[in-house]
Formats: sequence, C-alpha cells, structure tokens
Amino acid sequence: MSFVKTAASAAILAATAATAADARDQIRIVGSSTVFPFSTAVAEQFGRTTDFQTPVVESTGSGGGLKLFCAGVGTDHPDITNASRRMKSTEFEMCQQNGVTEVTEAVIGYDGIVVANAKGGPEFSVTREQLVVALAEQGPKPSTWDEVDPSLPAISIEVLGPPPSSGTRDAFNELVMEEGCEGAGIECEGIEIRTDGAYIESGENDNLIVSKLEANPNALGVFGFSFLDQNADALQGSMVDGVFPTFENIASGDYPVSRSLYFYIKNAHVGVVPGIQEYANEFLSPAAAGEDGYLVDKGLIPLPKDRFEEVSGNIETLAPMTGNEWN
Repeated sequence: MSFVKTAASAAILAATAATAADARDQIRIVGSSTVFPFSTAVAEQFGRTTDFQTPVVESTGSGGGLKLFCAGVGTDHPDITNASRRMKSTEFEMCQQNGVTEVTEAVIGYDGIVVANAKGGPEFSVTREQLVVALAEQGPKPSTWDEVDPSLPAISIEVLGPPPSSGTRDAFNELVMEEGCEGAGIECEGIEIRTDGAYIESGENDNLIVSKLEANPNALGVFGFSFLDQNADALQGSMVDGVFPTFENIASGDYPVSRSLYFYIKNAHVGVVPGIQEYANEFLSPAAAGEDGYLVDKGLIPLPKDRFEEVSGNIETLAPMTGNEWN
C-alpha cells in the first residue's frame, strides 16, 4: 500500500512539475560564484547564437545553489546549479526526498584556489601548514604573519575569503586546513577557521573581494584562479608549497590547491523548460570547454580529451546519477 501511495505521489508531483515548469521559457541557473563567470559566458553565447532566451544565472554559492536546486521541481525551482565541489551524498538524498529523482552531473574542468593580494603589496610564499597555523581556530591565533614564520612579512593577518555556503570554502577547508594540519602540529579533528577577525567572510561575490584587496594591499584573498587570471593587472598570486598558481601548474597537478568544477541538470525540466539540453551541450562543446574553447580564455583549466569526451557523452544522454558516486 505504501509503495502504491509513493508511486502515485511521484506521478502527481511529476505532472505538477511539468505543468508548472511549462509556464517558464527561460532557463534559471544558480550556484557557485567560481563557476558563475563560465556559466554566464556560455549563457550569453547561447542567447546570441540560438533562438532560445538567454538563461538567467545567479551567484548563490555552491551550497546555496544545491539547496535551491534540490528543493523540488517546477517553475519555482532552478533548472541547473553550478558547484565548485561535487554534490554531497546528503544533498543527493535531499534531492531524492523532494522529488528531484533524476540529476545529471557534468564536470566542466578544473580550477585552483589561490591566495592573492594586490600588486604593490608584499609578495607571499606560504606553505599549507603555515596557512593552518595562521587561520586555525584550534591554533595559536597569531596576530602577524611573522609570528607564524619569521620568513613571512611583519604585517597583520587579514584574509578575505568565502563563507561556509561556498564550494570554494569547502575545498579550502579540505585541501588546505585538513591536509595541512598534520604538519602544523595542530589537532586535525574538527579543525575550523578562526572567527576572531583574522579571517573575514566576504560573501559569494569574488569581485567584491578583489576590490577590497586593491584597497588594502596587505590583505590576502582566497578565491578561484579564474578571478586571479581575469584581474592579473591588479593582483598577484602567492606561491603555495613552493608552486605558483598558474594555468600550467594547475593543469599538470603540480599546484596543490586545485579542484574540479561542476554543474547539475534537473532532468525533469528537460523538454519542459526550453533549451536546457541545448545549453548543456553548448557548455560541454569543444568550442566552449574544450582545450581551445572560449572558457579557457576566462581561466577554466580544461579536462583531458578522453575525460572531456566521456562527460560530453553523459550530457548528451542525460545519464542520471545513481547514488554510487560516493562509494
């Protein structure tokens, strides 16, 4: 009996979603501030070169975007969400519980998380262990960088970075705070970023962080490589573990703080909201995210050819996630 009720509810929900979504003829995209400029570029190209309307792209952060995306189906819910980290298993379960039962995952390329400041400010070369000592809530909470290590500048520690809802923050926690804590001599379990003002949460707008860095060259910012690349006239990247954040170093895997970038499609909206499949195909086309695509000019590190072809194939068939991706 419960199975019959569940099946009936799912059928009603799907029918309602299709009717509601049919009232909207413009793709709605939410999610990561890091993926935002890439998604916006594709949306603009898509609007110029097809008969579909230009999609609306909002920068809500990876976590915020996935929460909106997984809340349900229909016109009130987005069709696609961008993420600068992989969807968590708990988010996948939330999608399933809310009737978003078929979701297609696309990896669009790679990005590095950089530590940067304004040109004219001191040049930094830090290790992940030093960043942990400077920023860990469980650490000594030094006031200046030279208290972390005498080789670092004798200036106040001020780091502008993303909030907890951001995929960049999640990746920074994993790739810097967690991986660097063992060598820093700090308790790793439950490690958190300090909240006494040395680390300043600066919202989901990376452009705002860039402007604040220009106003204070001694401050450091944490954001995706693409923003450093697009603001190379004003900002300088810091070496991390002896490696500069460059396109080549991220692509080769030499730069230690790098991650994959994603977007997710709500399959129930495909064929209902016009253009979703076509937009996704444009994003994963050689002209956009390929090795010589226009997104590379905006700082995207492209996938290797075989991986690119695999992901493109998944998009063309809308292969849904199975729940085994975290095994």
